[in-house]
Amino acid sequence: MNSMNQLKILHTVGGLNSSSGGPARTVSRLCEGIGRKGGFVTVFTQRFKQDDICILPNPEMVHTEFIQAVSIPQVRISYSPFFYPQILRHCRKQKIMLIHDHGVWLSANHAAASAARRLNIPLIINPRGMLEPWAIQFKAWKKYFAWKLYQNRDLHTAALFCATAEQEYENIRKLGFKQPIAVIPNGVDLPKWQRPSCSQSKIHTALFLSRVHPKKGLLNLVKAWTMVKPENWQVIIAGPDENGHLKEVETAVLKAGLQAVFKFAGSVEGKEKSDLYLKSDLFILPTFSENFGVVVAEALSYGVPVITTKGTPWEGLTTHKCGWWIDIGAESLAEAVQQAVLLTDEQRFEMGKQGRKYVERSFGWEKIAEDMISVYQWVLKQGAKPDCVRLD
Repeated sequence: MNSMNQLKILHTVGGLNSSSGGPARTVSRLCEGIGRKGGFVTVFTQRFKQDDICILPNPEMVHTEFIQAVSIPQVRISYSPFFYPQILRHCRKQKIMLIHDHGVWLSANHAAASAARRLNIPLIINPRGMLEPWAIQFKAWKKYFAWKLYQNRDLHTAALFCATAEQEYENIRKLGFKQPIAVIPNGVDLPKWQRPSCSQSKIHTALFLSRVHPKKGLLNLVKAWTMVKPENWQVIIAGPDENGHLKEVETAVLKAGLQAVFKFAGSVEGKEKSDLYLKSDLFILPTFSENFGVVVAEALSYGVPVITTKGTPWEGLTTHKCGWWIDIGAESLAEAVQQAVLLTDEQRFEMGKQGRKYVERSFGWEKIAEDMISVYQWVLKQGAKPDCVRLD
């Protein structure tokens, strides 16, 4: 693209630690994709401890700068006094043309919006699910004060919002924001895998892999499994504990008498994570709310059929015959689990193949990076409005 060499973009995000979930992966991969196309891309992110395990973009394509932050555990607030001045310094030095901010509510997000106003350069906001109704209601008192103090003004600063699905687009509009919205999904890295058509184990595996957080619906999963109690199945819960919710889940498992069925794997990355997907016969995300749910795309990329809720935008599971898209709640989940465990290995394998094809067609990073670049060019008045941008 002729104007690609002129694009200088700063991405800002609260954190890239592996424990922060999907955004750490998707922001890094998006920036890599833009860098691969020739863009000058920098990422500013907070770091709390030097030994934080982070998911970083390829340094040959993207420069990542860590800004030291402090955490105030008594009120569960993080703050970096250096984020705002560092953004100003970098943008002036590198002649940054646009700030692309990921997330809402955090001090880092506020710093990005404040800098965009000060420098009079366009701001794009990817809410990353943080404007979904469930997210706004979670710890609503803190959100209320943030909204009054800075968040409402910061959101009105945006030249454009980026939503990852139709559902997130609609929820942004319901809040009254009139700016253009680009609907661009997250992508997924396609693994090179060899999945056996029949399970090699007598015990089948249902996998949950995400943050262990109240919004993920794990208590509903325990209730649903109690209703179905399928024979020769185990449930693996993988992911970092957040806000001590793991203890609640373990207690529910114990009360249900399912401690022999539920296994807790903790945080997993790399080969350990790939191996979990490859050994699983079913993936379950019983969440209350997701703007995208990158783990669903990951599971499909490994050929695993998926059960998830209508709190996610994954209606494609039913249209592409690779899973179940269900109402939120234990009863609906139990019904889907019952259907899934009654299938043969061959039937689940065929669903997994359909899921892999669906992901290959729709969620490749190269296409997503191209769409994002076209959005940047339109915002900067360097190109025509792309089809992914909605003005209604």
